[in-house]
Amino acid sequence: MKTCTKIFLASVAVAFLAVKWNAPSFHAESLRGARVLVTGASTGIGEQMAYHYAHFGAQIIITARRGNVLQQVAEKCLSLGAQKAYYIAADMASESDPDRVVEFALDKLGGLDYLVLNHIGPSPFSMWDGDVEHTKWLMKANFFSYIQMAWKALPSLEQSQGSLVIVSSLLGKMPSPFVAPYTSTKFALNGFFGALQHELAMKNSNVSISICTLGLIDTESAMEKVRGVTSVPAYPATDAAKNIIITGATRQSELFYPWFTQFLILIKDWFPSTTSYIIQNSYNYNP
Repeated sequence: MKTCTKIFLASVAVAFLAVKWNAPSFHAESLRGARVLVTGASTGIGEQMAYHYAHFGAQIIITARRGNVLQQVAEKCLSLGAQKAYYIAADMASESDPDRVVEFALDKLGGLDYLVLNHIGPSPFSMWDGDVEHTKWLMKANFFSYIQMAWKALPSLEQSQGSLVIVSSLLGKMPSPFVAPYTSTKFALNGFFGALQHELAMKNSNVSISICTLGLIDTESAMEKVRGVTSVPAYPATDAAKNIIITGATRQSELFYPWFTQFLILIKDWFPSTTSYIIQNSYNYNP
C-alpha cells in the first residue's frame, strides 16, 4: 500500500509540473483596452479582479447589490489605470437584473471580451435545517443567473473571440458539511459549464470557457463564517483574483487555486473513506 501511495503521489506531482510547464504564456498587454464585465465586484475576489483589470488598462463594468460601494470601487479602478469604469447595482436572484446588467455592459462598452461571473448570494454556514425555499433562492442567485448572463453575452463574445470565466469552488467538486445549499449551486455550475465547454468546442465556437476551482480564500465574508470552526488554511483574495484573470486571458479550460485543490479532488476519488474522515474531522462541531 505504501508503495502504491508513493507511486500515486509521484504521478500527481509529475502531472502537476507538466501542466504548469505547458501552460500558455500570459501577456499583460493583451488586456489593455479589453472590455470586461465582473460580477460580485463590491468586495472580496470580485473587487480584487476589478483592481487587477484596472492595472492592466482594461475597460471595466462592475456589478453587485450595493451601488454606493460599487461607486468607490469604480473610482479606485480609474485611479489604478482603467480606461473606463462603470458600475450598476443589481440583484442576481431577480428575473430581470442578469439580462439588464449584460445589456448595460454592451451599451457602455460596445461589446464584451470577458464575462467574469463571480457573484454569490448569502447563505448560512450551518447544518441544513430543511429550508427548501432558501435553497431555491440561492440557486437563482448562484446558478440560474450565471447561465442567463452567459446566454445573453454569447453573441458578443462570439464576435470578439472572447472568454467566459466561471468562478467556482472546491465545494463544487468535494462536498463539505455546513454548506449544503451553497455546494449544490457550485456542483450545478461545474456540470452546466463543463457541458457547455464541450458543446462550444464541437461547434468550433470562438468563445473559451474557464472554470475556476478555488479553495478557501481569505475574503471577509468567508473568514467570518469559518473563523474558529476550521483550521483549513485560507489563501489571499488578490492572488486568487490574478490567477483567475490569467486563466481567462490565456483561454485555459480550468484553474485550481491553490494548486493542491486538484490534488485533493484526486485523493477523494482514490481514497473516499479517508477523505470523508478528514473532512468531517476538520471542523469543530459540538452537537
